[in-house]
Amino acid sequence: MTTPPHPRTDHSPRALTLGLWSAQGLLAAILVGGGLWKLAAPLDQVAEAFAWAGELPGLLRASAGFDILGGLGVLLPSVTRVRPQLAVLAALGVVALMGSAIVFHLARGEGADTGFNAVLTALALFVAWGRHRKAPIAPRP
Repeated sequence: MTTPPHPRTDHSPRALTLGLWSAQGLLAAILVGGGLWKLAAPLDQVAEAFAWAGELPGLLRASAGFDILGGLGVLLPSVTRVRPQLAVLAALGVVALMGSAIVFHLARGEGADTGFNAVLTALALFVAWGRHRKAPIAPRP
């Protein structure tokens, strides 16, 4: 008597693609939204959320710009299919940005503030891996 094979768990490309689009959309929303908030909100309001912002307003503006560029870069090339491989590079840029933020916070003794950066790093690594290796998007003809 033979035993039936175990049911197969299907990790279909469709599920991966959905996960990648979700990660890209989430990264874009968080980074662009957060960057715009950093630029539009009064400095004292931002400093209430991020103590370093009041001390380093130039860094605040630079990080806001990088957030916005990273968020747009992770999503727009894929959506438009115009040079979609740029989304991979943008995702790696987000990894570098978040890595820098983690180092910055650790150097200031703000290790408790690095969890969100670590989550964004993981999402960006997933996007870079997935769009480079597993589910790349073909450029527009």
